[in-house]
Amino acid sequence: MPMRQSVAMHRRPPLALLSASACLLLASFASALGSSCPAPLTTGQAAPGEPYWLQSIKHQGTSAFNPNTTYQVFRNVQDFGAKGDGVTDDTAAIKFDVWSSCKVPFTEPTFQRRHVRGKSLWLWMSIVNLSYISRLVSSAINTYYYTQMIGDARTPPTLLASSNFTGLAVIDADPYVPNGGGAQWFINQDNFYRSVRNLVIDLRRMSPTAPAIGLHWQVSQATSLINVVVEMSQENGTQHQGLFMENGSGGFMGDIIFNGGKNGISVGNQQFTVRNLTVNNAVVGINAVWSWGWTYQRVFINNCSVGFSMTTGGTTAATQTAGSEALIDVTVVDTPVFLQTTKPSNGTLAGSIVLNNVQLYNVPVAVGVEGGEVVLKGSTNSMYIASWAQGNVYVGNDGLARYTQGYIQPPQKPWNIIDSQGNIFGRGHPQYPDYSPDQIVSVKSCGAVGDGYTDDTAALQNIFNMFAGCKLIFFDAGTYYITDTLYIPAGSQITGEAWSVILGGGANFQNQNSPRVMVQAGAPWSSGTLEVTDIIFSTRGPAPGTILVEWNIQQPWNQQGVAGMWDTYFRYVRVLDSAGTNLQYSQCPVGNLSPECQAAFMGLHLTQGSNVYLEGTWIWTADHDLDDPEGRQTSIFTGRGILSESFGPVWMIGTAEHSALYQYNLHAAQDHWIGLAQTETPYYQPVPPAPQPYCNNSYYYDPVYNSSSPMAWAMYVQQSWDITLFGAGFYSFFQNYTQGCLGNYTCQTGILNIDDQSTITLFSISTVGTTYQLTIGQQGIIDEEYNRDGFQETFTAWTRW
Repeated sequence: MPMRQSVAMHRRPPLALLSASACLLLASFASALGSSCPAPLTTGQAAPGEPYWLQSIKHQGTSAFNPNTTYQVFRNVQDFGAKGDGVTDDTAAIKFDVWSSCKVPFTEPTFQRRHVRGKSLWLWMSIVNLSYISRLVSSAINTYYYTQMIGDARTPPTLLASSNFTGLAVIDADPYVPNGGGAQWFINQDNFYRSVRNLVIDLRRMSPTAPAIGLHWQVSQATSLINVVVEMSQENGTQHQGLFMENGSGGFMGDIIFNGGKNGISVGNQQFTVRNLTVNNAVVGINAVWSWGWTYQRVFINNCSVGFSMTTGGTTAATQTAGSEALIDVTVVDTPVFLQTTKPSNGTLAGSIVLNNVQLYNVPVAVGVEGGEVVLKGSTNSMYIASWAQGNVYVGNDGLARYTQGYIQPPQKPWNIIDSQGNIFGRGHPQYPDYSPDQIVSVKSCGAVGDGYTDDTAALQNIFNMFAGCKLIFFDAGTYYITDTLYIPAGSQITGEAWSVILGGGANFQNQNSPRVMVQAGAPWSSGTLEVTDIIFSTRGPAPGTILVEWNIQQPWNQQGVAGMWDTYFRYVRVLDSAGTNLQYSQCPVGNLSPECQAAFMGLHLTQGSNVYLEGTWIWTADHDLDDPEGRQTSIFTGRGILSESFGPVWMIGTAEHSALYQYNLHAAQDHWIGLAQTETPYYQPVPPAPQPYCNNSYYYDPVYNSSSPMAWAMYVQQSWDITLFGAGFYSFFQNYTQGCLGNYTCQTGILNIDDQSTITLFSISTVGTTYQLTIGQQGIIDEEYNRDGFQETFTAWTRW
């Protein structure tokens, strides 16, 4: 049996230590501070009225590999001429600020879709700082790749749409080309890497009958909306919409509020996760137009005519409507209808619905059909819905679809997964609004270079050794190349700038038979805070022996969600050949089997003693080269996505895609809440078949593959307890880059497998291209034939008993 070559392996205590002596061990880990720390960092010291620290600190971030050595990553709109008095039109200044990151002329005829391809988009990352001042705008602010628009987290600024505003939306993430026949700037499924934070958008100066939109948010993975409010007209006949999304492949958004309007949000996207959404005084709170699968966690709807409107009835790809919607921890107040479908189900699957922990106050209709029957009566007083579903429900191993329109067994909610109110715990992206600039330390000011060439291993380790626990460690924009394990102690708080990159490579990461950890988060069995935001973990290929992150940290017993990652991504593709990861089309074209294109052994390993909160975490092996002018596909190989051995609690609101063996592997795991999980099987399989080009490694509990199962698992569950999967999209689109298998659902036989022991509950599971949606012990149980619900196939729930 090969030994794990990582710092963790040499220091990991046996399980026998988890006794009284373990408490002393954990306490010592928790109390450790950096050598320069007189006391732990516990509270912020920003004075009242002081600006958010992000706009006050020294900015020395750079774009590694960018030929323009003076390129400015952080830019404040004030420096581009914005006045911020609420009277002067600041549109041109803000647009120039945003656009200046692109370095291409506005008038370039091929700008629209080719801005994505052939423009080395990774080189032009930027933060557009809107500070705290209200700004008048008269036309759409278009966002670009690798751009974060960030307002003051202490006092969010307001974008005021003028009365003569023109354009689709105040913020437009994917503009339509004028007279382009429906063409847009970006390919919606590739619309990655953008974020809008700490912002109020006010449409109320526009006519109530104007088709005003706060955000046109047609996006994909690695995107987020955080702490955003949209104010709209509440007059009769209002046509305002807070957010409009007609396509894409997302994604996450959370801590968002929409007041007034025709629709709070009107959305259509393959899949999405939404956490902590509030809609007040809209005609329709949430208008779900189409989906393969959406999960809403913690929703508050107040004084709307309809809380949730769901377009239903389309059961083929050509008639796609809302395929699967899962809502948990919902409160609805003074709203005549909570959930309304456009068509009756007539006793067959035509739009899957799962409701859990829903509290209604003065809501006469809980579930109904537009202009038709009341499916579930509400109450003019109060009513509680513990667990209710519409769709095909399965129990045990018989594979029998039971169409249900009523109560179902609720998900498992271990005590450590929920908050004090009984809701699934959630925590928004930490932004440290109360910190003052002297509580932040810059890694570049302390000796790190971040140019993608210089070995920053020692410099970064020294910074953590000095400042862990008493400073917010700020990774200025850049690419930090490391050649050995970087250890991050308990107590650390880390944040990047426009997604700073930690890039591992070199001789230590070459042996898949003796894998080595690139970044170790906490010592084994250690306890304390460890927060990571706005970081990208990546490798310089080949690196087949790399475990990008080994997560050991455990949150203190009395604090939830202080050990986690937010808007932090694992990415196996980069730019400029030898200056990046060596994993682009020129090195790794379709069909290659070169060892030079092996990017990593594993993305994320959650060890037994760890727990973690993951929100907006995307582990992506690129299937195409975004910087190639033709967007050609690539064959890049990574072994494994996420292996969790954690005893919990674990919250996963994220995805893992395109690894050779699996995307999620839960082994002896406990107390996990996962939703929505989205995966894709590698496009090259079965050439080579799984696990190739990697080898099975029993020490990491790899599944066993044979000729009848040559494809990667989306999720593989072994000997695990109290696991809930609340929303999933598990897709298999290709066999060796061809799609003939889609038509007969044979791209792979099984995609989600559990053993005959694990206690797991499944809700709102959508698959594509897979014969069996669920296998138990690799034996087919749920056949897709009975669950066709649009382009995707959906089963509403499965429980073991």
